[in-house]
Amino acid sequence: MKPADIAHLHSIGAPTLSPDSRRAVFAVTRPDLEEDAYLGSLWSVPTDGSAPPARLTRGTRDNGPVFSPDGRWIAFLRPDEDKRPQVHVLPADGGEPWKVTSHPLGAGAPRWSPDSTRIAYTARVPEPHRYVDREPGKEPPRRITQLKYRLDDLGFANDRRTHVFVSAPLDPSGEAGEPVQVTRGDFEHRSVSWRPDGTELVFAAARHATRDTDLVEDLWACAPEEGAEPRRVTAGNLDAVRGEFSEDGATVYFLGDELGPDLDDFVGQTSALWSVPADASAAPVRLTPSHNPRMAGGPKVTGQGLLGLAENRGAVDLVLVPFGGGEPETVLGGPVQVQSFDSAGGVTVAVVADGRSSGELVLVGDGGTRALTEFAGALDPLPMRELTAHTADGYPVHGWVTVPEGEGPHPVVLMIHGGPFAQYGHQLFDETQVYAAAGYAVVMCNPRGSSGYGHEHGRAVIGSVGATTATDVLAFLDAALEDERLDSSRVGVMGGSHGGFMTTWIAAHHGERFRAAISERAVNAIDSFHGSSDIGSFFPGPLYGPPQTWAEESPLTYADRIDVPFLIIHSEEDWRCPVEQAQRLFVALKLRGQEVEMLLFPAEGHELSRSGLPSHRVARFEAVLDWWQRHL
Repeated sequence: MKPADIAHLHSIGAPTLSPDSRRAVFAVTRPDLEEDAYLGSLWSVPTDGSAPPARLTRGTRDNGPVFSPDGRWIAFLRPDEDKRPQVHVLPADGGEPWKVTSHPLGAGAPRWSPDSTRIAYTARVPEPHRYVDREPGKEPPRRITQLKYRLDDLGFANDRRTHVFVSAPLDPSGEAGEPVQVTRGDFEHRSVSWRPDGTELVFAAARHATRDTDLVEDLWACAPEEGAEPRRVTAGNLDAVRGEFSEDGATVYFLGDELGPDLDDFVGQTSALWSVPADASAAPVRLTPSHNPRMAGGPKVTGQGLLGLAENRGAVDLVLVPFGGGEPETVLGGPVQVQSFDSAGGVTVAVVADGRSSGELVLVGDGGTRALTEFAGALDPLPMRELTAHTADGYPVHGWVTVPEGEGPHPVVLMIHGGPFAQYGHQLFDETQVYAAAGYAVVMCNPRGSSGYGHEHGRAVIGSVGATTATDVLAFLDAALEDERLDSSRVGVMGGSHGGFMTTWIAAHHGERFRAAISERAVNAIDSFHGSSDIGSFFPGPLYGPPQTWAEESPLTYADRIDVPFLIIHSEEDWRCPVEQAQRLFVALKLRGQEVEMLLFPAEGHELSRSGLPSHRVARFEAVLDWWQRHL
């Protein structure tokens, strides 16, 4: 795979099934290098496999489709002339879509009312004279009074809060009435859904007094009317999202995290499915086990239980959770990652990725799966070999090694993922394929701190992030280097975000093992990260420990020990790990006369390598390959 081959990497969005389950509709999006944008449209496929997928719309970036309960309409998002996503509605049996919303900053994912006449969604509401009717540089100054006032990939959020809206009754003539703004106030709202009788909405929001200094997010319910007073459904002690009513409307199921006694402990928390009475007459009840698996999607209410996604040692399984709770039953597992799914009328479809695909739509059945799409025909990825290593004290470290074609020995790139509570896994990864195709063996693992291996594994790095993670990744590297096709004398290390933190740490503490390093969008200095990051006010303490330990835990403290060539890659508009983190490391190395370069991408945020401009993603790949060519 060459850098420009990202144009062949498609992404299938969450599917939606028609109520009779005979048809699935989904969005397909690809990077387009000529347009330097992500282009996509909606597609449709019969679930019995009787015909291949057919393109349904001709928009430039249509996404987020959802069938109306009566099967007559498909609501979806399409950018308007200002490139803001707006809700559109398409006749399910064919015809031209019409626009339902006209919000100045765009609209969020649509959710149909049970009677198929209205659509609930969220939208940001800007303060007067901001974002839409003045040049940015001529807007009035922002008065900041809260810690949580900005978000990566967005910017300032305190002057454009997200609220819940309900459309006017649909009019296919295109004469859409004004929507109703259901929520008000200085609060963020998300993940809205309907009660089955249409009398209420449920949504997630932090509306409590201490929301600026804790991580609590509650579920709230209210009538779908302007001026309705929300009532809290959950108990004020969880991070709760994605509420869904039971079929009788008496229960709300949701995805949530426990937060510890101080309501701010996010590290390694095993997200679970929960239930709570819709009238809040009792406290929420956890339905999935406390330590494993981490639920990464759902819930979807079915006649048999709750469908959801569960992380599992680099895989993501589709599981069924009993309404009363208990061990999840695996519906679709194996060396795959289920990305999204839908279920209706006893039929389930899912978007599934594996080592050869970035995701295809499959029909899920008792006898396995049947492919409904085959969009990934242009690439022939190299295989990822699974490996489990052990540290000196016997701790297992699980991961993968991808070896280039040919006998070798090949130079080696040790890649470290971000998070740290995230996981590498079973799906086609463009980073792995580009580097391996260029002749580098790629070594990557899920050390302690990663998700998918249980509660204790995820929390094992608290207070010792650099040292503990380095122990695991170096043990895995040692095991990988036992393969004679890998050249132990030519090894580089790289990673982004937490992986960038670890790259700087390892270059300082174990630099003798590496020829060169590439640190991207990294945390390097915890003290300044605390004040400059969009999550800095609450992130460092639970993970790195109390402030008096931050200097010891910061990679920048040890920059004077780095003596390998060092490339720093960062984005100018990164709010998660602000650019000062890169600048401080660059200055420290440059003043020592160390070989160091810094590559800065304009108008990009923290997610550059995954969702930045296609041209920037290609330029980043080319810079990485150039660096390894020079030093490995």
